[in-house]
Amino acid sequence: MAGNLTRDEARERARLLDVASYDVELDLTTGDATFTSTTAIRFDCSEPGASTFVDLVAPEVESVELNGRSLDPARVFDGGRIALEGLEAQNELKVVARAAYMRTGEGLHRFVDPVDGKVYLYTQFETSDAHRMYTCFDQPDLKARFTLSVTAPPDFEVVSNSAPDTERAPVEGRDDAVRWHFPATEPISTYITALIAGPYHVERDSHDGIPLGVFCRASLAEHLDADAIFEVTKQGFDFYHRVFGMRYPFGKYDQLFVPEFNAGAMENAGAVTFLEDYVFRSRVTDARYERRAETILHEMAHMWFGDLVTMRWWDDLWLNESFATYSSVHCQAEATKWTDAWTTFANVEKAWALRQDQLPSTHPIAADIPDMQAVEVNFDGITYAKGASVLKQLVAYVGVDAFFAGVREYFKEHAYGNTELSDLLRQLERASGRDLSDWSRQWLETAGVNTMRPEFATDDEDRFTSFAVLQEAAEDYPTLRDHRLAVGLYDRTDAGIVRRRRVELDVSGARTEVPDLVGEKRPDLVLINDDDLTFTKVRLDDRSLRTVVEGVGEITGSLPRALCFSAAWDMTRDAEMAARDYVRLVESGIGGVNDVSVAQMLLRQAVSALVNYADPEWAPTGFELLADRLRDLLTAAEPGSDLQLVYAHGFADAAISDAHLSLLQGLLDGALEVEGLTVDTDLRWTLLRRLVARGKAGEEEITTELAADNTATGQRHAAGCRAAIPTSEAKAAAWDRITSGDMANAEFRATLLGFTEPSQAELFRPYVEPYFARLNEAWEKWTKEFAQSFAEIAYPRHLVEEQTLRRTDAYIEAQSPAPALHRLLIEGRATVERALRARRRDAEAGAAE
Repeated sequence: MAGNLTRDEARERARLLDVASYDVELDLTTGDATFTSTTAIRFDCSEPGASTFVDLVAPEVESVELNGRSLDPARVFDGGRIALEGLEAQNELKVVARAAYMRTGEGLHRFVDPVDGKVYLYTQFETSDAHRMYTCFDQPDLKARFTLSVTAPPDFEVVSNSAPDTERAPVEGRDDAVRWHFPATEPISTYITALIAGPYHVERDSHDGIPLGVFCRASLAEHLDADAIFEVTKQGFDFYHRVFGMRYPFGKYDQLFVPEFNAGAMENAGAVTFLEDYVFRSRVTDARYERRAETILHEMAHMWFGDLVTMRWWDDLWLNESFATYSSVHCQAEATKWTDAWTTFANVEKAWALRQDQLPSTHPIAADIPDMQAVEVNFDGITYAKGASVLKQLVAYVGVDAFFAGVREYFKEHAYGNTELSDLLRQLERASGRDLSDWSRQWLETAGVNTMRPEFATDDEDRFTSFAVLQEAAEDYPTLRDHRLAVGLYDRTDAGIVRRRRVELDVSGARTEVPDLVGEKRPDLVLINDDDLTFTKVRLDDRSLRTVVEGVGEITGSLPRALCFSAAWDMTRDAEMAARDYVRLVESGIGGVNDVSVAQMLLRQAVSALVNYADPEWAPTGFELLADRLRDLLTAAEPGSDLQLVYAHGFADAAISDAHLSLLQGLLDGALEVEGLTVDTDLRWTLLRRLVARGKAGEEEITTELAADNTATGQRHAAGCRAAIPTSEAKAAAWDRITSGDMANAEFRATLLGFTEPSQAELFRPYVEPYFARLNEAWEKWTKEFAQSFAEIAYPRHLVEEQTLRRTDAYIEAQSPAPALHRLLIEGRATVERALRARRRDAEAGAAE
């Protein structure tokens, strides 16, 4: 990992410099490997005579000129930085370089479509890869106006942050190139500048004076549902204009679905890029449309919070991402058809946050980010989901009107500038009249998650004589916080399990009495944190747990049902509930779950419980139990329904017996038909992947399937399948490919995931030592995306044994890895340690049966 800018370096550079503008010229017609990048930067220096550096990664720098002086590239360029000495009060720097196209999803990524051979380009600069395309001061608080000129093939669409004022102008003496020009933007950070170029298919519309564009590869155009994307986009603009009190600030708004994207999306100002998996080429459930809508609204929120007003340094990354996550779910629930979006949030995002917050690498929401390597591993469940959960609680604390009133003043005060957390808190305090310093200390500056339990006594009539909420904290993170939460009392009735009483209160300290519940008859279910107002783990009393196990599907509300499942899952991960009991809970209750996103998550968690937390001796029984249930639900489901598709995918994930695998084979080859279930392209790959991993299919079947789907997605699926073939020869071939460095990012990740197929831990065992032997070199020499993926995915987490812990400890002690790598290793180690505890708990439960 090169170019690790530190916070201290960035502060010093920001103290010295005020950057006015970038004028960038790119020639994309010079070959397949490199392009010409010419950059002119105008900037002021507060201390004439001082020295600094500018960022650039390129295989060749042809010339460097500072204030009319020619500098020798061999002397001033070290491969990642250009040294600048003797600065004047006003400066102009011009750099001409040959920059490299990337295949890693970083910088300017180049992709060749296997369907038609067409070339597609797009940029991904967050956190600091703009200097792979043009010379720049690559840090968020040196904002500047950005002008771009591009020479490109005639069939290319070219998109950047501003709308072009010149399109396809002739280039003198050339028939193979045209010129595009994009006028200066408002001041923006380098990491949200953008270029997307290629023969993209485009659909256009407008809304409220904003030109809209939706783009995808030509070979995906038949699958692009632009109308649905425009609908959510328009709903988002109307909602955000109302609550933010400021119009969208960047003119036009393009959304581009691009190949081999590493993340879900990126908030480039006016030119948002998305993972092209969001162009659905096969049937998906409504939960996938809901997730796409959340992503669209998340990136749109960033146009104000992140792009218009930007964090000064990456310490406040959480505020960008948490605000966008909170705003997108709030918008979904209030302005779109997904009115139960907070249920999905509770079931998906908060599960992610709780998992992350219990790792040894947990950190305060407001994290300490000393350098760029640290921020790369901080795009995590705390930065996104815990932060959003805490913002949700803050909104409940100060009131939604006061919250957005403060946000509106914040935007007005800091438009096109950079801020810190204190700037936002100051406006929220003014709007709400509340002092938020203690709230910030408790929730933003400390790590760890609290646990809430009910404690009560009853009389002879089973009425509460006392009721209290007990709050606990982990030993390593002992903070007991102030919480605003609700306690719900639920009864079993002929109409289902329904709420009889709800009490909302402030919880503080280790014990909080709830006198309002004294005299109430004890219900079948006591639900702490009803309505999901705070960020906490919840424990159920014995009767409540029995009610959930016996009748979770009878709970009439989607959110309380999701919260009960979440409580049971937390107890399973904490080895307080046996994995087999959780699997039985899902098996018995899944038929009553009509919320598609919740059903999908529950099935993923049940499979995870069997893979990671169940006694290996019992796990096959659990898989059989779950697969039997899903087979029955699949055949009984409403034909063509979303739940039918959920059951089909769940059945594929749970099938391990010959009988169940035979059914998968029948679905794949057409010998078995289920009314309403279309076995389309992506479902075929899902079925084949399971058959391959269980040794029921191999190279011949993969080759046949790829011939029918020789697309980028098909090639990615085939790579994962080949790496999942359960033979030592297939693992050796996959390892060679992983370590060769000749794959693009999407295929690299797919191969890693196939190589580490959970059911093949013994086949992975010979690669434990090669993994640790290769780790340092990978971290130091590979790009950050590849190095992080290798360190995280190839870690031997499926070898759940003490030796894995010892080997990790030995590596850390001997190598003293970089802090970011150290974090990934202790996270992997903690996953194994947790699995060991849970398996012991499950084995004890089995012995007692």
